Amino acid sequence: MEIFDGSEGFEFLFRWLHIVIGILWIGLLYYFNFVQVPSFAEMDGGARNNAIDKLAPRALWYFRWAAALTVLTGLMILGLMRGGTDNDLSYGFTSDYWGTLQGTSIVTGAVLGIIMFLNVWLVIWPNQKVVIANARNVSAGGQADPNAAAAGRKGLLASRTNALFSIPMVFFMTFTTHFSGNFDSTGGRVGYAIVFIVVVGLLEANALGLIGGNGPGALRSYLETVPNVVIAGFVLWAVLYVVGWEILIGTP
Repeated sequence: MEIFDGSEGFEFLFRWLHIVIGILWIGLLYYFNFVQVPSFAEMDGGARNNAIDKLAPRALWYFRWAAALTVLTGLMILGLMRGGTDNDLSYGFTSDYWGTLQGTSIVTGAVLGIIMFLNVWLVIWPNQKVVIANARNVSAGGQADPNAAAAGRKGLLASRTNALFSIPMVFFMTFTTHFSGNFDSTGGRVGYAIVFIVVVGLLEANALGLIGGNGPGALRSYLETVPNVVIAGFVLWAVLYVVGWEILIGTP
């Protein structure tokens, strides 16, 4: 079959799978943040514990594995990235592609995606296991886990940060192919990298409670409501694109 003949066909297949699985991941991310969390907050304790017990584990199973497979297929795409006539599977990791603006753009999206993946597996899922276990225990007549509320808060902050990151992440994933070619200057990438690392690093550190803890406060006001998260996501996009690309990279 033509589609299995050489790296070009495999790259396309992984790209297709990457999109399909990515839709599942980001769709569930938005479901959790825009639908489930606000709905659970309006339920009484018994109904909420029952929903957490019956609904959350299933949704989180698809969520975390979709995150893993999205990242895996994305790495496979990068490994098969074509340039010239080279069909070697490692070509994408060794070619001059990374020195191009397209490479800069895709790395931006990829790094955001990998941070989001790590948040899922290292923060959201471990803390949600505590919340689920507590809901099941309380529903069975046991005592509430005093750590459950703090675990839920940690998971919430990481999940909302992922929703925030998803806005520029999806932008740069599509920007790479469809618009980054409009820029012809390769200067300013070091400055852009510094802006990216500092801004994204501070947002992630804040989500993890490394800056002032996990409690409500001015530093986390942008994570407290869904509208604030969406606004913050577009502000981050503006910083990365307008400052990073239009000003730093776009300036000869």
